[in-house]
Amino acid sequence: MADITAIPPWLQMNHIRPLIPLLVTAGILIGGNGLQGTFIALRGSAEGFSTATIGLIGAGYSIGFAIGCLYVTRLLRQIGHIRTFAAMAAIGASCSIAMAQVIDPIFWFAMRFLIGIAVASLFATVESWINAKVTNENRARTLSVYRFVDLGSVTIAQYLIPTVGLEGQGVFSIISIALTLSLVPISIADRSGPAMPDAIRFDLRAVWRISPLSVVGVVAVGLSMAAFRNIGPIYAQELGMGITSIATFMSAGIIGGVVLQYPLGIYSDRLDRRRVIVWTTVGSIITGAYLSFGAGTNETANIIGVFLFGAFSMPLYSLCSAHANDFAKQGEYAVVAAGLLFFWSAGATVGPLLASLLLEYVGPRAFFLYTSFIFAGFLVFTLKRMQVRAAVPPSERRSRFHALLRTSAYFNKLAASGDKDDKK
Repeated sequence: MADITAIPPWLQMNHIRPLIPLLVTAGILIGGNGLQGTFIALRGSAEGFSTATIGLIGAGYSIGFAIGCLYVTRLLRQIGHIRTFAAMAAIGASCSIAMAQVIDPIFWFAMRFLIGIAVASLFATVESWINAKVTNENRARTLSVYRFVDLGSVTIAQYLIPTVGLEGQGVFSIISIALTLSLVPISIADRSGPAMPDAIRFDLRAVWRISPLSVVGVVAVGLSMAAFRNIGPIYAQELGMGITSIATFMSAGIIGGVVLQYPLGIYSDRLDRRRVIVWTTVGSIITGAYLSFGAGTNETANIIGVFLFGAFSMPLYSLCSAHANDFAKQGEYAVVAAGLLFFWSAGATVGPLLASLLLEYVGPRAFFLYTSFIFAGFLVFTLKRMQVRAAVPPSERRSRFHALLRTSAYFNKLAASGDKDDKK
């Protein structure tokens, strides 16, 4: 029998196996949440909601998500992981079914607000559990597997919409089933459960002091990418795409977001990270301009364009987080993770509303002009910061690049803690 020690370390999955129930739960959650974002936009449009109204509903989710980030630690410490997860899964599933029963924009805003709180709490529960079980030996593999789960589940979920259709309660029921089924793997996982997580402290002034560039960067990502996730389906619909093509359009942007993550991360670890941020931001501006002026209504051109747009724009959150951790001191990693996520949530609250107003009153061309304008402002700010503050030499950095999910502060804390532990 082959000796397991002969297998390269990065192929050995023994340390991952205990985390499989949690990763399955995460996959179900991420897929259901990704499905809901696209579906709500298209179903709202089919019900006659204005684009601005759909943007407001998207903002409701982001507001709820931010509130969930603020209070979930207190809930976890009071009632534990399993009870918190069960309560929030029940709330999320109930709200999804309720939206199928009452077709009203104000009611949908309220439900999406509650779903935002529930989803933020669900992700925090799963990720704090993973954080408690991960070790230095399997941290990188866990992060990579988690990123793959994110990509695969969201991509597959998009194609449930053309399969099931927009009408009736079908997709609402699938979302509710997904939230309910996510209880199964986490319920049969290790019965001991993790220890109560440390409180995540929010000190927004400290995060700004550590890295103004990172704060502005994640706000820009929230303003632009939350608009894409919530209003992108309406943009594609107004170009004349069918439901299947819209699913492909949204999936292309998500898949593109993974392609350049690691190459950009490698370069940012070796160079002045801000230079990589500048190149990536310029790429986001150019691809946004191409989608506005070059792609027109051509379906293939738009899918290629949004793939490139995602490839440049989505890694910016991870790059900004790594830059902030370069300047963070020991003990500040969790504060940075939580603060950047909160600033992202603030941008994500405003972004869908602004983009929807432009799309409704100006037309489809304005959508990616909006994202290009946001990134152009961030580019100017970055260039100014490069004149004010010297770069941290690669040999003196406290952090390496990690491809991050914007799910909860625990995932970002997990990535940052890897560098901290490696330095011990």
